[in-house]
Amino acid sequence: MPLLLRNQVLEMFDHAYQNYMDHAYPADELMPLTCRGRVRGLEPSRGDVDDALGKFSLTLIDTLDTLATLLSEFQNGLTDFTVLHSGLLGGHSMAVMLKESGRMVWYQDELLHMAKDLGLRLLPAFNTSSGLPYPRVNLRFGVRGPETRTGTETDTCTACAGTIILEFAALSRFTGDPTFEAHARRALDFLWEKRQRNSNLVGTTINIHSGEWVRRDSGVGAGIDSYYEYLMKAYILLGDEQFLQRFNTHYASIMKYISQPPLLLDVHIHKPLLPARTWMDSLLAFFPGLQVLKGDIRPAIETHEMLYQVTKKHNFLPEAFTTDFRVHWAQHPLRPEFAESTYFLYKATRDPYYLEVGRTILENLNRFARVPCGFAAMKDVRTGSHEDRMDSFFLAEMFKYLFLLFAEEEDLPFNVEDYIFTTEAHLLPLSLSTASNSQAPTLVNNMVLHISAKLFVYFKSIKC
Repeated sequence: MPLLLRNQVLEMFDHAYQNYMDHAYPADELMPLTCRGRVRGLEPSRGDVDDALGKFSLTLIDTLDTLATLLSEFQNGLTDFTVLHSGLLGGHSMAVMLKESGRMVWYQDELLHMAKDLGLRLLPAFNTSSGLPYPRVNLRFGVRGPETRTGTETDTCTACAGTIILEFAALSRFTGDPTFEAHARRALDFLWEKRQRNSNLVGTTINIHSGEWVRRDSGVGAGIDSYYEYLMKAYILLGDEQFLQRFNTHYASIMKYISQPPLLLDVHIHKPLLPARTWMDSLLAFFPGLQVLKGDIRPAIETHEMLYQVTKKHNFLPEAFTTDFRVHWAQHPLRPEFAESTYFLYKATRDPYYLEVGRTILENLNRFARVPCGFAAMKDVRTGSHEDRMDSFFLAEMFKYLFLLFAEEEDLPFNVEDYIFTTEAHLLPLSLSTASNSQAPTLVNNMVLHISAKLFVYFKSIKC
């Protein structure tokens, strides 16, 4: 069964990727119902959803290390993008790895040079009294100025400010410039200091100037999710015990106040025994995978099973659902978090049950989301109606986790145990833990680096 399912994943990925290349490239995303590219400013605004678009072929950028499982397509995709000179793209790790194995010998660290250029353009976002970055920065004009349309924001989400350390630390350690890692650490330090000291929880939204909490509800889903994830992963990647201590403090409070097995319900940071809402959002589906990383398997299994029951009832996880599994927000943009946790639970337990869960995910995608020009997001999981949208994370994350779920070691061009996943499922080498951020750029010849495409989508307004 795993071989057949692995091949099915490859066929589905090819269907989505080739339709993007045929009908959308070099646009940022594919509109799979109308078979054309989505270009920011040419389509009706979707509000914050469009903030990730910047006219730099986002889907190709985000997908490069997934393409590494298909060597020829990876090389083609990389060659296509380097012509654009638009900034950083993912996949430097795969490019170096393939070069060292005698393939892609033409690669000369072009992506790393782009990464540093982008990092320097992002640094003005950190010019705040708190050290928390502005949520948006203009890559050409900076944060402030008449052309930027940025710099007026006062608030950012906790995850937005606290999900930078992996990428910026990697950039520092491979360029020899400690500035990037220092800014990311300062932001994390500030969030830690602003936690509610009695509950040891953080709020969802914070003022970047005053440091006051704007939204004081706390959970593990939207707005906070990857802040917790990056504390744990920063410890694993960088070896700094401080990150682990902070994560463990937060985790104890999560399990005390937010976890109501198998549910995870938001609470108020100042009154953590009072629920903040009676529904859950789909982004919390990543949390069982994080619990696996911590080694807390039993609650991970329980919450994952709850999510699977919601999936079986509605075919997909609605964007939000109630404690009795009714739809609260019916949209489903083909998010990968449930597949992510399924992969990590299978990796930890080797229970074939999770292969069946993965097969269910594949079947539902093919049955309900597949269209002639790719895969379309669900506008309403109750009616099965579609939205003309196929986000880049669908190719970059969903298919990567599903392929890894069904793949054998010999199917991979690298040893996945040597890497850690960023929150967008890009790969960073664990060997970074032995590297100082003062070491010279020649480290590139000795290690494998992936600076995540996350750097593109984190700082949202990027009008080059």
